[in-house]
Amino acid sequence: MVNVALLGFGTVGSGVAEVLTRNGGLIDSRVDDLVRLKYIMRAREVFDGPYQDLFVKDFSIIEQDPQVDIVVETIGGTGAALDYTTRALKAGKSVVTANKELVATHGYELLQLAKEHGVSYLFEASVGGGIPILRPLTSCLAANELTQVVGILNGTTNYILTRMIQAGLTFEQALKEAQDKGYAEKDPTADVDGHDTCRKICILAALAFGHHVYPDQVPTEGIRHVTLGDAAYADSKGYKIKLLGRAIRQPEGKVCAFVAPHLVADTAPLAGVEDVFNAIAVTGNAIGDVMFYGRGAGKLPTASAVVADVIDIAKDLKRARHNGWASGSPDLVVSDDGLTSKWYVRAQGTMDQARLACGEIQPLARSGAPTSEVAFLTAPMPRPLVLDKLRGMEVASLFRVLD
Repeated sequence: MVNVALLGFGTVGSGVAEVLTRNGGLIDSRVDDLVRLKYIMRAREVFDGPYQDLFVKDFSIIEQDPQVDIVVETIGGTGAALDYTTRALKAGKSVVTANKELVATHGYELLQLAKEHGVSYLFEASVGGGIPILRPLTSCLAANELTQVVGILNGTTNYILTRMIQAGLTFEQALKEAQDKGYAEKDPTADVDGHDTCRKICILAALAFGHHVYPDQVPTEGIRHVTLGDAAYADSKGYKIKLLGRAIRQPEGKVCAFVAPHLVADTAPLAGVEDVFNAIAVTGNAIGDVMFYGRGAGKLPTASAVVADVIDIAKDLKRARHNGWASGSPDLVVSDDGLTSKWYVRAQGTMDQARLACGEIQPLARSGAPTSEVAFLTAPMPRPLVLDKLRGMEVASLFRVLD
């Protein structure tokens, strides 16, 4: 029998318990053993419901039980989750998590700890929720040298931008709608300011390029300042605005990683990713371009990926899985200033001023635009050059155009 202990019983934790219970017979047949939930740890005093006999409050009970093989961490954050994960690995128990913040910040050290103790640390659900992406990166695409990973990695921001484009809602209105539907937290900072996307692109970059990338190394820009006017200007030339996380292989093993709103052409696969859906596009030197698409969050989709990791470990408890990466360094991540692209510009001024400043441009128009406002696309150039050219203009929005 394979015994599982669950830490946390919120949205993801309760989903994991539900999947383990509902699909128990199927899981047992695929593991060729019995997989059973032995403990659920949570802080609340009142234990009720169908799992009430499994609840404990003291982690040491789980830590010291030699019959617990796998610990599933769904607490979130880097406080107690780091402590419990470290203790579980040191106790010889494999750990599965969906905790992107923990993996992005401490993944290297936890993977090393798992290796030292002959156990596994798996986190398929930490990036794409129910979308399988991490295992394909390290297995199905293992024959490729990966050159770029780019994705819509946050369903909340994608929903907000979709509603701004399709329904003409302001950012504030679309955010309120997302909160009312349960897609956005009461405090949406991690989503709308890009932190969630940043953590996920760090994990993807580490797996794709082999070295730990820390969130504080990745320039991150959210969507608070995206306006209906920006959406309308983009639409006028066949573009949609998407918040993208990008990681690009650079010479000598360096990585260019950043998070920012982009204009994406309607003809590009990422432009068709709407609502709360996520998508990750990967470029390899043998496969070319591939894309992974689906629900990037939610109770059961995320639980599905978590339980898949549990099944993977349960099939052979003695085989440690060490699909990890090497340590990072302060100079690993380089600025995106050297990345050449077209730019979308919205500014105060005239089209003549824009042409004088930037040379060849592609003018944009929208109904109801103020007479003092101008919007256009530049020729391809790096960020420092476009900023230098725009010094004489009052710029309100400046977004890259995805090649």
